[in-house]
Amino acid sequence: MTDKSEHSEAIAPEIAAMSFEVALAALEEVVRKLEGGQVALEDSIDLYSRGAQLKRHCEAKLRAAQERVEKIVIAGDGESAAGTEPFVVE
Repeated sequence: MTDKSEHSEAIAPEIAAMSFEVALAALEEVVRKLEGGQVALEDSIDLYSRGAQLKRHCEAKLRAAQERVEKIVIAGDGESAAGTEPFVVE
C-alpha cells in the first residue's frame, strides 16, 4: 500500500523543471533547515512539503536515468547487445 499523503500533492512546476543536481541540492538545503530546528512550525510544514516534492522528483529522475542505462548494454565487441540488463547501484 502506498502512502497517499506523499503522492497526493502534484510536483510544483518550478521543481519539475529542475535538473537532478539542482533538485538534490535544494532537498539537502531543506533537510539542513529542518534539522537545524530554527524554523517556525508553519514554515517547517511548508519545507517538509517542498522536501517531499523534491524527493519524488529526484527519484523520478533517477528512475529515468536507470532506464536509459539499462538500454545501453554494450557487448564485448563494441556492438550494442540485444535486450537490456538490470542496472545495479552498488
